[in-house]
Amino acid sequence: MRTIFRKVLLLHLQGFILQTGMEAMGNRRETNSQAGISIVEVLLASVILMVCALGVIGLVSTAIASNNRNKVDSTQTMLAESIIEQVHSTLIGTGSSSLTDCADTTWNIDTAPGGAALTSTGIDFSETSVPDNYHMNFVVKSPCRPEGGQQSVYDVRWHVDLVGAPTTPTNTYMITVAARIKNRGSEGTMFSPAVTLRVLAGN
Repeated sequence: MRTIFRKVLLLHLQGFILQTGMEAMGNRRETNSQAGISIVEVLLASVILMVCALGVIGLVSTAIASNNRNKVDSTQTMLAESIIEQVHSTLIGTGSSSLTDCADTTWNIDTAPGGAALTSTGIDFSETSVPDNYHMNFVVKSPCRPEGGQQSVYDVRWHVDLVGAPTTPTNTYMITVAARIKNRGSEGTMFSPAVTLRVLAGN
């Protein structure tokens, strides 16, 4: 009887040990499985954050470039309008005026018929020898004083035509003014193309 009892007890102990080992192995597998899923989730979250960050950086870069382009475009338009105002305020065809830039350079503005070369679309900026008093390299500084920090230099050119000349001249003039930033490289996101304005003046 004792021998049988010992065998039964031994079998129960072996079964208990086997069951305990199996449960421990299962717990380990479950723990390792959960740890692996956690790492994958962290990696996926990191990738998503990186993609979002790259998208935001692209948007910020585009916004900065667009803002710079708009600023340049506004300055070019302002300078072209200033030339037109100076021509209007002068006796067109015989007089001259002047404009002073931020470097304290005074540029004379001739209003007699003639001026910078023209193309079918406006002023020809490929012309290397523009007639005197029909162009200026206007310096923009911040603040607009000689000691201010230089920001940009704008190439401004203009041409005056007497409408109807030479066969039937009138007292009306066609004024073409164009402005663009110098050393701007290729026109694209950062730099706007030249601004060209045409107006009729006189009577």
